[in-house]
Amino acid sequence: MDEAQRDIRIFRFGVFELDSDSGELRREGKEQPRLRDQALQILLTLLERPRKIVTREELHRRLWPSDTFVDFDHGLNTAINQLRNALGDSAANPRFIQTLPRRGYRFIAPVEIAAHAGATQDSGAGVPGSPSDPLPGTSGAADSAAPPRNTSLLSSAHELPRVSSGIVRTLFSLIQAMYLGFYVASLARLSAVEVVLARTGNPALPLLVALIVTAAVGIPIRLYLFSGAAFNYRGLSTKFQKLFPFVLLLDELWALAPFLMVPQISMGLALAATAALLYLPFAQRSLLLMDMAERDT
Repeated sequence: MDEAQRDIRIFRFGVFELDSDSGELRREGKEQPRLRDQALQILLTLLERPRKIVTREELHRRLWPSDTFVDFDHGLNTAINQLRNALGDSAANPRFIQTLPRRGYRFIAPVEIAAHAGATQDSGAGVPGSPSDPLPGTSGAADSAAPPRNTSLLSSAHELPRVSSGIVRTLFSLIQAMYLGFYVASLARLSAVEVVLARTGNPALPLLVALIVTAAVGIPIRLYLFSGAAFNYRGLSTKFQKLFPFVLLLDELWALAPFLMVPQISMGLALAATAALLYLPFAQRSLLLMDMAERDT
């Protein structure tokens, strides 16, 4: 992108927009404190090449001429920290600027470029002619490259924060271990479970059969998911999305498990535990989507 094109651009990402001509950074339309020149130049460089690595050497050449003697590492780190503070971002859990150790940086959020006149196009599309010209064979770069609008009640990967794979795997594994504990404990104490079911006033045998069958089916599923998380199986998220309708049904049924312990924990605590367990299948789905978003960057 040449200077003339850059000067008439507004970059939009998340709730922010940056006017490359004036250097103004706005959040939800409200002007933010002005970025220092070096931080602004770094941000512009990253926005011009979203999802691509910008090396430290490239930033050095752009920010400081070859005949300038400066502590480059300190200056670059200071500018990056100012950018992260301005964007509410963090190195540990980046939403915008990702650090690639010893290599450089990458802007990981979707970026839209808008001309001052209002025409828009996605930054990854290139500029074949005027800012509003669509690419050949497309109906418009903004429509083809922008993240799809989610019309489902369930979250999609691009709506969720990026979380460390280690954290995702740990939490996901703990959930699988908890369900395994439910299944094994219930099967090990079938006689006690039968007594509790009989107290409900309903025929105990059908409920007991349902418990045995779902536990027997659930155990291999949980072992598969647990091992997939433990060994960092890269296809786990995709597989889980396919299994999700069945896992949802299974987990919602087992959300009633705390009622088997009413004599020990009281009805109120059983209701609270059930309410939390009803959410767990959705939590598992979201965790794996967060991990998918992290891997994609």
